[in-house]
Amino acid sequence: MPYPLSSPLSVPWPFTGREEELELVRRSLAAGRPGIVVTGPAGCGRTRLATEAVRGTDRVRVAGTPETRNTPFAAFAPLLPEDVTLHRAVRLLAGVRLLLVDDAQLLDDTSAALLHQLAVQGRTRLLVLVTDDVPAPGAVTRLRTGELLPRLPLEPLPREETAHLLTAAAGVPLEALTLDRLHRLSGGDLRLLRDLLDALREQDLLTRVPDGDEWRWRGPVPPTPALRERAAPVLARTAPDEREILDRLAFAEPLPLPVGTLDLRILERLEADGLIHAVDDATVRLAHPLHGPMLRAAAGRLRARRLTGIRAPYAPALVAESTELADRIARQDVRATPTPVGEWLVAEGKPVPPAYAAVRARFSRLRGELREAAAWAREGLASAPDHAACRRERALSAAQSGEAGGDPDRHTANTANTAQGPYATQDPYAAHDPYAAYDAVRLGVPERAAGLLPPDGVLARHAEALARGDGPALDRVAEELADRGFLLFAAEAHAQAVRAHRDPRAARTARTRAVALARRCQGARTPALSGLVLGELTARQRQIVTLAAAGLSNRQIAERLTLSVRTVGNHLYSAYTRLGASDRGALPWLVELPEPQPA
Repeated sequence: MPYPLSSPLSVPWPFTGREEELELVRRSLAAGRPGIVVTGPAGCGRTRLATEAVRGTDRVRVAGTPETRNTPFAAFAPLLPEDVTLHRAVRLLAGVRLLLVDDAQLLDDTSAALLHQLAVQGRTRLLVLVTDDVPAPGAVTRLRTGELLPRLPLEPLPREETAHLLTAAAGVPLEALTLDRLHRLSGGDLRLLRDLLDALREQDLLTRVPDGDEWRWRGPVPPTPALRERAAPVLARTAPDEREILDRLAFAEPLPLPVGTLDLRILERLEADGLIHAVDDATVRLAHPLHGPMLRAAAGRLRARRLTGIRAPYAPALVAESTELADRIARQDVRATPTPVGEWLVAEGKPVPPAYAAVRARFSRLRGELREAAAWAREGLASAPDHAACRRERALSAAQSGEAGGDPDRHTANTANTAQGPYATQDPYAAHDPYAAYDAVRLGVPERAAGLLPPDGVLARHAEALARGDGPALDRVAEELADRGFLLFAAEAHAQAVRAHRDPRAARTARTRAVALARRCQGARTPALSGLVLGELTARQRQIVTLAAAGLSNRQIAERLTLSVRTVGNHLYSAYTRLGASDRGALPWLVELPEPQPA
């Protein structure tokens, strides 16, 4: 079923995430403040953040452009008379209350000097946007250091916030593996992310997940004009020797090519131009994840057939990938690790061996990536509908998300015949699984796990701390769990520490950490997290916080309760302080009281 294209592609993307950064920028532009410089990589959302921060305010906007870098005062031309001097330009602009300067790295030297003088003078509040790692006039470079104005380095939007943005922009829920693929291909560039989503919508490449409400994308990247332009750095390399190496790298995916099979001099040229990078001393890859798909799309049929033949068999690499995941699970270490072969199979729409899918789903679930876990389980079930381990992982991820379906009987997977073929050693439900016993700790009954957990592991330390009711020890265990990649377990340990702490300040800190971690676990709803409830609030504060958690703005809350917007804001600020919340996004975790679900 194709994606229902119901709205024009040119509508502005919703603003999502960046709540803390937005508040920081707004505070920096308040009366009596000098302004702020926002820096970051191309496409990280500086302009979108600035637009939201100055919405509804009286401001003047100028921008640098590549075409006018050699024209004096080009950026400020609409605001200044011809043949103006720097001194007079500073005087003329001193009355501007708020000046937004976009792409300051592209300013001509005189405009950059004018901007610098305005910062020195301090009469005009400045919001200056600068791209990192790009040559800029010296005056802008000095501003970028943060010496004259506060500096906000903007990182690429995190995966969680990217998922929210894509879901809001698409208008339908997107499957987790599709979200991961889009995030990976965009490399943190939000403009490229939009180009990718537009391409999928234009060509009806989003299809509905069978028996679900989510939409997914499988198959090649569509070579639309916008995406071809994005890949211009590699597509424009027409020298036969360079293009041959670029194409060989593209068609070698999902595995990197050994350096020894390629001409080192050509590799050096391509590396100097930022088109490839060495994975290690022996292998090399294309520098941007979009370049491989676009090179493959641009190759003719015969060239593609020839180059596909150089691809090494991926089955051994997939087994090695599965073994590494299983070993990490056994070592109680599920920190993120590359899984390029499995991701490539999904992206290309190829069947994923169910035993691999089960291990990959379990790894994701233990990390708190519940939607990824369910998606990987579905990939395995697509070719083996009765595969017990995949069915179990799908049910467990649903249970921990508070969805219907629950936890099937634990013993069905233990006795199922899931160890067949090259993945036989990867049965994730072998006997004496410590994670099965650990569920008792997560449910708050550590005595049931006595003697069943590895005595020298973090899971056993969690059980011991909970049995003693030791709040500080639970916090330490939570930090270790988070370091090992167990974000959901860490959130639960901090939540248990909230109830164990005798010091109210320590309890609030534990709640803050639990909320922050739980927000990264994709809708997790487990019994331990149900303890993150409203408390220590007045009746009015509970009323306002509940409405804010439901998505109402301060103004909407004020109108509903017949209060002033300022009063609503004050109540929310007090509630944040008491609850240990940092922003509005944390409130649903504190308000919702989910029914206990099997863990």
